[in-house]
Amino acid sequence: MGFGIQELFVISFLLSTILCVVALLDILRSEFTGYNRLLWLLAVVLFPLIGSIAYFVFGRKQKVP
Repeated sequence: MGFGIQELFVISFLLSTILCVVALLDILRSEFTGYNRLLWLLAVVLFPLIGSIAYFVFGRKQKVP
């Protein structure tokens, strides 16, 4: 029994939603300099999948230790 297109769509939707929620929680719990937090929040909210991926690749390096 294989996956149909609907099952793949649901799985990809759930994964992208989880990724977005994790990114938003990480942004809200972390300290940033200047307006970086606001910019990352806007990026993730306006472009959920691309913004979340970009945050995990580039944004986590901008956090204040």
